[in-house]
Amino acid sequence: MNSITPILAGKGLPQYEEITAEQIQESIPLLLKDLSKSFDSLEKEIQRNLDGEKVNLYWDNVMHPLQKIEERMRWSWGVVCHLNAVCNSDELRKVYSIQQPEIIRFSNRIGQSKQLYKALSFLINNNDENLNEIQTRIIKTELMSMKHRGVGLNGEEKAEFNKNSERLAGLSTQFGNNVLDATKEWSLLITDISQLEGIPERVLKVLANAARTSKNISLDSHSESKNSEGPWLIELDMPTYISIITYAKRRQLRETIYKAYVSRASDGKNNNTDLINEILSIRRSQAKLLGYRNWAELSLANKMAKDVNEVKALLEDLRSAAMIAAKEEMKQIQIIAAKHNSPEADDIQPWDISYWSEMIKKEKFKLDQESLRPWFPLPQVLDGLFKLSQRLFNITIKPASGNYSKWHDDVGYFDVIDSNGSKIASFFLDPYSRPKTKRGGAWMDECLTRDISNKQDVVLPIAYLICNQTPPAGEIPSLMSFEEVQTLFHEFGHGLQHMLTTVDYPQAAGINNVEWDAVELPSQFMENWCLDQTTINEIAKHWETGEALPKEEFEKLKLNKKFNTGMATLRQIHFALTDIKLHHEWTQDMGISPDKFRRQIAKSTTVTEPIPEDQFLCAFSHIFAGGYAAGYYSYKWAEVLSADAFSAFEEVGMENNVEIKNIGEKFRETILSLGGSQHPADIYKLFRGRPANTNALIRHSGLEPKS
Repeated sequence: MNSITPILAGKGLPQYEEITAEQIQESIPLLLKDLSKSFDSLEKEIQRNLDGEKVNLYWDNVMHPLQKIEERMRWSWGVVCHLNAVCNSDELRKVYSIQQPEIIRFSNRIGQSKQLYKALSFLINNNDENLNEIQTRIIKTELMSMKHRGVGLNGEEKAEFNKNSERLAGLSTQFGNNVLDATKEWSLLITDISQLEGIPERVLKVLANAARTSKNISLDSHSESKNSEGPWLIELDMPTYISIITYAKRRQLRETIYKAYVSRASDGKNNNTDLINEILSIRRSQAKLLGYRNWAELSLANKMAKDVNEVKALLEDLRSAAMIAAKEEMKQIQIIAAKHNSPEADDIQPWDISYWSEMIKKEKFKLDQESLRPWFPLPQVLDGLFKLSQRLFNITIKPASGNYSKWHDDVGYFDVIDSNGSKIASFFLDPYSRPKTKRGGAWMDECLTRDISNKQDVVLPIAYLICNQTPPAGEIPSLMSFEEVQTLFHEFGHGLQHMLTTVDYPQAAGINNVEWDAVELPSQFMENWCLDQTTINEIAKHWETGEALPKEEFEKLKLNKKFNTGMATLRQIHFALTDIKLHHEWTQDMGISPDKFRRQIAKSTTVTEPIPEDQFLCAFSHIFAGGYAAGYYSYKWAEVLSADAFSAFEEVGMENNVEIKNIGEKFRETILSLGGSQHPADIYKLFRGRPANTNALIRHSGLEPKS
C-alpha cells in the first residue's frame, strides 16, 4: 500500500478528527486492492493444499489469515459506517454510497469462495480432535454464512444474487438517508406562547435555542430575546416529539406533530414507499435463490427460534394477554378525558393517548415524570450505573486519562478496570440528540473486538454507546427522563457483553456469533436494575441540591412500570408480527401494498387502528435499513430471557448483597463472558440451571390474569 492514512490504520483507536470524505474516497479502493491480493494468496495456498497428496489444512492457516483480512476491512469500513451515523454530511454520504458497492463485492467474493468453503468443510469433516468446541462452532457458523452469501450458486444465479446484494445494500442506505432527511427537514415555527401551553420550561428553552441557531430562520430583533419571548422551533427529534405529544394541551399541536412524525419519508423526494416494495421483493428472490421459500425462513435458519410458527406462538401468547389489558387501559383514558369535560373523550385519537395517559399518572399515581428530571442528571446517572456494574460484576469504570480522538465534543471515553487493577476494555459514550447530523435511536457497536492471538499486541474490546437523549441547556446538565435512563442502561448492557468477554477468538467474542434473537438479553436485563432500590439511591440525586429521590416518587415509578403495559406490549407485538409476516407471507402477487397488509395485522394488534397518515413502515429503519429483517421479534424473545434472568436475583432477595454479588458474578461468567462461543440456550442453562419461561415477563409487565 502506497501510504498509511488514518482510515487505513487497521488497528487501535481511529483518529476520527483526521478522517475526511476525500480520504475515504481515496483510501478504501487501496484497502480493497490490498485485501484482494491477500485473499488471492490465501485461496492459492488452500488450493495447493487441496491438490496435494496430503491435505495440510488447520485452524491457524485458514481461519487466522481469514480473520486478519476480514478485521482490516471491518475496522476501516466500520469507522466509515460509524461516522456516517453520528456525523452525517452530504460529502460523507456521497462517498459512502460510492464505496459501498465495492465493499459488498469484496464481501461476496469471500463468502462465495469455493476454495474457502472446501477448506472449512475439510476442517469440520476431518477434525481429528484438532478443533475445540468454540472453533467448531465458529466454522459451522461461517459455513452457514457462506451458504447465505451464495457460495453454492453458479453462473446466472450467482450473477443475479450478487447484483441483488449490491442493490439491497444501496436501497437500505437510501432508506435510512430518507428517514434522516425527512426528520431534519420538517419543522414548525411557533411565535405565540399560548400555542405551547403545558410544555415544560426545560423544553421551551430547547425550542427557543433551536430557533436561534436555525440557519433557515431570520430572527432579527428576537435574536437576543429571552426563552419566554420565543420564537420556538419544533423539530422531529425524539426528545422534542415525546415532549410535545405528552405535555402539549393544544390538541391541534399534538395532532400536527404526530401526523408529521408517523408520515416521515412517505412523500416527496424522501418517499420510501417504492423502496419498501423493492426491498421485500428482492429479499424474497434472494431467499429462493438460496433454497428457502422466503426471507423469514432464511433469517430463522441461524437464530434460537426454530421456525416462524414458534415465533408466532410466542407473540400470540403475549398478544392475547396484552389485548385484554390494553382495552382496559383505553377505557381509563376515555374516563379521564370525560372527567375533564374534554370532547376528545368520545373520539380518542393516537395523538391523545400519551397526553391523557400522563394525566392519569398525575392524578392516579400523583406521578409527574417531567418534574423528576432534575433527579436524573446524566453525570449522576452514570455514576450510579458504574457503581451498579461494580456491585454486580466487580469492575470499576472511570474516565480515560490522556488524549483521545473523538468525532464530536459531546463524546466521552471511559476505561473498564477489572478487580485486579488491569484495564480490560474501554468505551465511547455519545449521549445527546443531534437531529441534523446524527441518526435517531440508540445503539451499541464495536470499535475494537477482543483479540489475544498476538500476545505481543493484545487488542482489548472498545465499544461505541450511542444515545439520543435530551442535551444540556446552558449551565443545566442533561436532565434525563426515566425512559432515557432506561435506554442508557439498555445500551450499556450491550456494551457489557462486548467488553467483558473472555472468549479468545474474535469471531465469537462479545456479541459476535451470538444468535440475533438472544443478543438483546444483556441489554434488557440491565433495564431491570433501574427500579432496584440500591441502584435508584445511586442514580437519582437532585442535580442542584444532591437530595435523594423521595421514596414516594420511587414507588410511583415502580407502579408506572406496569402502567399501560398492555398497549406498550401490543405496540411491540404489532411491529414484530408486521415484520415476520411481511417477510414470510407478503408478495407483490397478493395485490395489496405492504402498508395495507400491515393495516390488516393492526386489526388484532392495536386498540386504535392506524390513521391514513400513519405510514410507519416508511420509517421502520430496524428492518429496512438495519439488521432486524424478520428478526424484530428478537426484542420480545430476549425480553423473556432477560426477565427470567433478573428473577434469579429476585428469588434470593434484592437486599441479600452477598447472594446478589454471587449471582452477578455468575451472570458475568456465563452470559457476558461466553458471548458467541456456545449456543445461547446452553449458556443460559449454565447461568439459570434451566431454560427460560415467560412467567417472569408476564409478572413484571402486570399482565397476569386478574383473579
